[in-house]
Parts: sequence; structure tokens; C-alpha cells
Amino acid sequence: MNPARILFVEDDVNLGFVIRDTLENVPFLVTHCTNGTDAWATFQAGRFDVCLLDVMLPQSDGFTLAQQIRSVDTQVPILFLSALTNKDDRLQGLRLGADDYLTKPFSIEELILKINVFLRRTSNVNERALRTDTLLNRQNLTLTVNGQTQTLTHREADVIAYLLERPNTLVRRDELLRAIWGDDDYFMGRSLDVFISRLRKRLAQDPAIRIENVHGVGFVLRQ
Repeated sequence: MNPARILFVEDDVNLGFVIRDTLENVPFLVTHCTNGTDAWATFQAGRFDVCLLDVMLPQSDGFTLAQQIRSVDTQVPILFLSALTNKDDRLQGLRLGADDYLTKPFSIEELILKINVFLRRTSNVNERALRTDTLLNRQNLTLTVNGQTQTLTHREADVIAYLLERPNTLVRRDELLRAIWGDDDYFMGRSLDVFISRLRKRLAQDPAIRIENVHGVGFVLRQ
């Protein structure tokens, strides 16, 4: 199997060298850019399995870069690596289509684990039907509702797939967070709310399918 291709965007030369060197020893094929403009040109010219983006970049920031990537590719996993710890910054990253957000300093082992989780999910072919007219395709990251197909992010697909496996059953917030995010804390809980909101909008075309909120407890996917 060929090594996964990583687009790594980090303007700190020393930190960038350490992370790139470590990832290449996994091994991954790492393309390192130090500003948002070069990173966007590199992304357009190549094909990548995962994008690791700093937020505070020269020329074009990571949020703008993520928007550009999502405008042409809604499937590639995007992971922010940032010194910005404000909850609003984290949620902004997720709203722009990122799949996860790590704050600096972070464990390189955790980063590698998250990359491998994304890669496994990408290669996993798992197609499930909600109803005859609503279909989730995990391989292509698509959700078809009433004949209209929408492309999901990896994290959106993970959340909806988990709920699909438990239809009409209460799924507790802490259970869902640990299953998808690997932990349960305040920020991850806010992140989950963002993804649930996005999924509700995607399912709105079929009123017979909905995600109900059980206040303070969890969610039920009704169909």
C-alpha cells in the first residue's frame, strides 16, 4: 500500500521540520508549505489524503485556505493545528468544514492517531440505508435525500452513521462524543452540536427523518 499523502501547512520552520520529519517516519508522504497562498496552489496541483492546517499563516490564513479547499473538495479530511485556543476560533474552524481541531502544544502521537483514524474511515466501504429514498454512502461521503445527493465531511459521515446504526434509540451525548471524538469535554460537546445542526439541515428535505434532541441527555434519529 502506498503511503498516505499529507498536505502540511505550518509557518514555524522549526516546528514544521519536527512534525514533517516525524510524519515521514510513519511513513507518510508529506508536502510542507509555509504560507496559505503556496498551500492553495499546491493543493490544486496535487492530490492529498489529509490536510493539516495551521490557522495563523502569512499571505492567507488557515480558515481562508480551508474554505478554498472545501470549495473544490468536500471529502478530504481537514485537521487544524493551531495555537488559537478560543472556543469561538475552534468552532469557526469546524463550521468551515474542518473535521477536527488540535490546539498547540499537542502530542505528536495524538496527531498520528487522528490521521490514521481518518485514513481508515476513508478506506472503509460502508453503505447504509435510512429509508428507501435516503442513503448514506460512507465510501463516497454522500447522503442522498429524496433523490438529491449531498457530499458530507468525514466527521459528518461518522456522526450520522453512528446514529443510523441505532435508529429510534436514545444515543447519549457522552457515548457519541467518545465514539467519534475519543473524549468528552466542553469543547467537543460544542463541536458535536455544530455537526448535529449541519446534519439536520441536510436531512430537512425529508421531514419523515429527523434528529431529535433530548435536552441534556442525547439524540434520537427518528425514521
